Amino acid sequence: MLLGYVRVSTQEQNEERQTRALIEKGVDPRYIYIDKQSGKDTNRPQLKSLLTYAREGDTVITESLSRIARNTKDLLNIMDDLTKRGIDFISLKESIDTTTPQG
Repeated sequence: MLLGYVRVSTQEQNEERQTRALIEKGVDPRYIYIDKQSGKDTNRPQLKSLLTYAREGDTVITESLSRIARNTKDLLNIMDDLTKRGIDFISLKESIDTTTPQG
């Protein structure tokens, strides 16, 4: 299953561009998790829900790495967790795709 993650920094910002990019990649809108808050840490309700819901064989897709993590430590921790659980990851902007040999 494809699961999407979108984050904007404030309630006033529009998440439409990110959401549209995920839908174009095949993510069902029902499985797009959206946080409207700073990415200063991983204490975000929808990110936690996504990571709890994701199962082996799923793929998490985000528009860019900066949406899911704001620092390298958080990114590595999230990627380590996903990898250990057999969950793939795609970042559209950076062309990172762990479903491929180059990923």
